[in-house]
Amino acid sequence: MSAPANTGAIPEGFTLHKENTSAILLPASNDAFLNPVQEFNRDLSVACIRTWSEIMSAEKERKWRQTLERRARKAEGQHKAKKAKSEFPAESEKTDEAPAPAEGTSEGAAQKSQPEFRPQAFVILEALSATGLRSIRYANEIPLVKYVIANDLSPAAVEAMKRNIELNDLHERAEPVAEGSTDAPRVRPAKVRVNEGDACALMYNHRTERNRVDVVDLDPYGTAAPFIDAAVQCVNDGGLLCVTCTDMSVLATTNYPEKCFSNYGGAPVKAEYCHEAALRLVLHTLATSAARYGRRIQPLLSLSIDFYVRLFVRVHTAPIDVKKVFSKTAVYYVCSGCQSYYEQPLGRMIEQVSEKSGNVNLHFKVQTGPTVPERCPECNSVLHAAGPMWSGALHDSEFVSSVLGHVETNEDKYGTSARMKGMLTVAKEELDVPFYFTPSKISSHFHCVCPSLDETASALMHAGHRISRSHACAGSLKTTASYADIHDIFRSWVKTHPVKMDKVSDNSPTRVLLSKEAKVEANFKRHPGSVTASSKVKLVRYQQNPTPNWGPGAKPGGKRKRNEDD
Repeated sequence: MSAPANTGAIPEGFTLHKENTSAILLPASNDAFLNPVQEFNRDLSVACIRTWSEIMSAEKERKWRQTLERRARKAEGQHKAKKAKSEFPAESEKTDEAPAPAEGTSEGAAQKSQPEFRPQAFVILEALSATGLRSIRYANEIPLVKYVIANDLSPAAVEAMKRNIELNDLHERAEPVAEGSTDAPRVRPAKVRVNEGDACALMYNHRTERNRVDVVDLDPYGTAAPFIDAAVQCVNDGGLLCVTCTDMSVLATTNYPEKCFSNYGGAPVKAEYCHEAALRLVLHTLATSAARYGRRIQPLLSLSIDFYVRLFVRVHTAPIDVKKVFSKTAVYYVCSGCQSYYEQPLGRMIEQVSEKSGNVNLHFKVQTGPTVPERCPECNSVLHAAGPMWSGALHDSEFVSSVLGHVETNEDKYGTSARMKGMLTVAKEELDVPFYFTPSKISSHFHCVCPSLDETASALMHAGHRISRSHACAGSLKTTASYADIHDIFRSWVKTHPVKMDKVSDNSPTRVLLSKEAKVEANFKRHPGSVTASSKVKLVRYQQNPTPNWGPGAKPGGKRKRNEDD
């Protein structure tokens, strides 16, 4: 890691902002956007890219060693063939004298030094850099970064980037030459290369295989939708795509469903689990955009954080695996009363194993439907359609464990390490099932006293279901149980905690929920597995207000000047 930037005297009209090992100058005018609250986002991005680079390096080393072994076996086979030929020569070639062995051939071969694997440096492209702080941190803190391409359309932002890159000594400069030397001065290449231009045009220029970059970071002000098509094309095979979307008023509410459909190709959810639905809508956009070019996505870490979502996905070129996206996409029918959801997959995948060869053949079929009647089976309320959206896994548990291990051994390198550990721990334990619920919300549907989180989790586990926490909402649970099973548990709870029916209107869905009898008597005694590993440790799982009136920053005020050619 580089040493902290040598700031020197701060120019008049600027303020110095320090973050970890980097420092930037912020002008008094809001020409280049920076939100200090996003430090957690930047810390997490550094940790994830470092972990991804280690995984990529290990994969390349494994392939390199396999190639060496293959070559060694081939050379050994050729050597044995030559030896056999020399031991049984033709009659005309036979002589009384045996050829003298070459001196030290076997010993020389043994003494040959084994080739050593050298990790390959990689290139990062940040399409919307603003002040350049993120790119500067990547160049300073991530090993094996060859260089970072920092792009912005705003001339004011580009000017700010150049100023900040020079402040952190990451610009191109001539190395000093020793006195008396006749050698030409050596030029040190820039670690952060600035580009002024349209983000999509830049990424489309890098979409050919030889020009692709290894990591693409999209962190726009608002939606990342306009940049996704270009991003999935310009990232290398196995590369990392980092995406931020801050338009949660579109993704996580039904205020603008037409805008959500135009940006993400699906309808949003109006329910307490709307933030997880936002993640799945963005993943659906990434998956379908990549699929058009014979590429598939592998979600490594998908988080709903404060006022935005942040996703880390790997992009692989795999036309065969693209077909599986069809069976990982679903529409959800969401009840407007009790918020129960019913999944309607778009496709299904059938595996057939050949008896003769043992090969697995995949067949893809359209899914039957509908999976639910016109009204909610639980409370008889109206159902609303949401999606289509991604129905597969949100995280890769092995990757999350690796990032968590990295953060735990490098706590002093991240200003938000406490929260990083908390959120990563919860994400690592999350069940691979859609959506979460909170006991308080279910209790509000029953108009009853709310059981504790531990009592609800214990009842679910005693009934044979698995549970986990969700990173997206404090006090939430994810479970393998259906909403019908959850409601059954609350019907048992209501027996010992009666509801005052005089306060429930005649047309309320609560009356329909309470009219049904519980199929099984729930056990609310504490289950030993109800306390997860993360619950035993005091961790900062959710955001604490860092500053008064914190939240999304104001949009940059500077206008782009038109060129004469325009």
